[in-house]
Amino acid sequence: MNINTIHSLFLECTKVSIDTRKIEKDCLFVALKGDNFDANTFAKEALDKGAKFVIIDNNEYYINEKTILVNDSLETLQQLAKFHRTYLGLPIIALTGSNGKTTTKELIHAVLSKKYNTIATIGNLNNHIGVPLTLLRFTKDTEIGIVEMGANHQKEIEFLCKIAQPDYGYITNFGKAHLEGFGGVEGVIKGKSEMYNFLQENNKMAFVNLDDAIQNEKTTQLKRFTFSTSNKNTDVRIGHIEANPMVKINYNNLFIHSHLIGIYNANNINAAITIGNYFKVTDNLIKEAIENYIPENNRSQLIQKNGNEIVLDAYNANPSSMTAAIMNFIQLDKANKIAILGDMFELGNESLSEHKKVIELLENQSEIKTYFIGKDFYANKLNSNHITFFEDFNSFANFLRERKPTNSLLLIKGSRGMALEKSLELL
Repeated sequence: MNINTIHSLFLECTKVSIDTRKIEKDCLFVALKGDNFDANTFAKEALDKGAKFVIIDNNEYYINEKTILVNDSLETLQQLAKFHRTYLGLPIIALTGSNGKTTTKELIHAVLSKKYNTIATIGNLNNHIGVPLTLLRFTKDTEIGIVEMGANHQKEIEFLCKIAQPDYGYITNFGKAHLEGFGGVEGVIKGKSEMYNFLQENNKMAFVNLDDAIQNEKTTQLKRFTFSTSNKNTDVRIGHIEANPMVKINYNNLFIHSHLIGIYNANNINAAITIGNYFKVTDNLIKEAIENYIPENNRSQLIQKNGNEIVLDAYNANPSSMTAAIMNFIQLDKANKIAILGDMFELGNESLSEHKKVIELLENQSEIKTYFIGKDFYANKLNSNHITFFEDFNSFANFLRERKPTNSLLLIKGSRGMALEKSLELL
């Protein structure tokens, strides 16, 4: 069965599902395989629960005419998404970067939704499965699509761009993330810049932060729409920025008061302002959208609990985002500051040295009581009156139960695998 025919069957369905626990009536179920599962075995269950069609790649599980047998279910999902994207022909904005992708995507979505019927990636479904699923959520009523793209190896962004065929692209930054997979910082720059390569080869447009030297340098030959806080030769000029602790930005003589913590979130907001400006969203609606956006899912949240203020930024961490969060925390004018910081993952041979650099940031900050958690921080432990090291979360939890802070400002940050949001239960 060719992809055109499969697409016509997809159009009869309400949505695409890859999880039989989330089957909806008349959906299309795609049976994918993983290291520890084979969803072909759930094809009959999907039909019994109301799926209109199922795509499988193992003929042992063929059921009836509602079964679409293909060579590779994942490859078919990706081809179907690309075909659907071409079929709709709507403008698509793609974004990637080391830090801030999801927050920036949600801010752009909030701004553009003030004027357009806009659909964006849900959560961080930004990989070789998530991007196709996002594209297949777009309909003829969708006016702009926003697709987040994640990667931890070379050629992944190139592959995702070939599927999504974006008309516009934005790279939030180039940081020390996934160093193990990319092969160092230069590998990160090369891998993320695959988006720029696609845009240039297809005569598409990049949104560019001119204050980022790497973005500026990499896009001089592209069609681009720019923003800056200092460069006068820019399309969108951003005025005064402050963060104490929430980010406030002056744009076109409007003061935008966000619910985002940390100066490192300013460029995420600036990108949304810029893209809104390009798509002719009025300044007042841009302001309204950003001021109404409230972060969740452990991303730059400010939480009040038992007399403490807690900056919860525990969704993920890498050396760049950790440094930015710490430097922002240092400059906050508050008493009784406590930093709870967990290991950063996927740093390969650079891991111990990068963890040591983070410790050095706080070594002389005696006014901040710091708790480092995880084996890589612990491997760099030193004697200090204001810094304590814990090899794992359980030992930290036992310590904190006996020493609950009060009237303090806390920063909680670590890689996803550390799950430091569990600290909230102890505070």
